[in-house]
Amino acid sequence: MLFLVISTPRPERPSDVLQDRHRYWEWLAPLRAAGTVRSVHARVGRGAVVLFEVDSHATLHRLVNEWADIIPAQFEIHPLLDADAATAFLGAQPPPGPVGAQPPGPPS
Repeated sequence: MLFLVISTPRPERPSDVLQDRHRYWEWLAPLRAAGTVRSVHARVGRGAVVLFEVDSHATLHRLVNEWADIIPAQFEIHPLLDADAATAFLGAQPPPGPVGAQPPGPPS
C-alpha cells in the first residue's frame, strides 16, 4: 500500500527543534534502507514529503505517530496507486464510446 504523507510542523523556531530534526533523519534511515520509505524530500522552509510503502493502515498509523512524537506536525495523507496498478485498473475498464456519445438510456 502506497501513501504520500506531507507534514506541516508546528510553527516553532527551526533552531529550537534542531536536535529533533536530526532525530527525524536518524529515524528515517532504517525505514529507507528497508524500502518502507520509497522516497523522502524536505520541503522548502519546514516539513517533509514521504512516500511510504506499508503492509497495512495500522503500520502507517504507527509510523505517522512515531514521526509526530519526534516532530509534532499536521499530516496530509494521500493513498496512491503505483503506475502498474493504475494501468492494470484502466485495462480492466470497458473502452469508452466515441467522444460525445450519450450513455445508453433505460430500456424502452
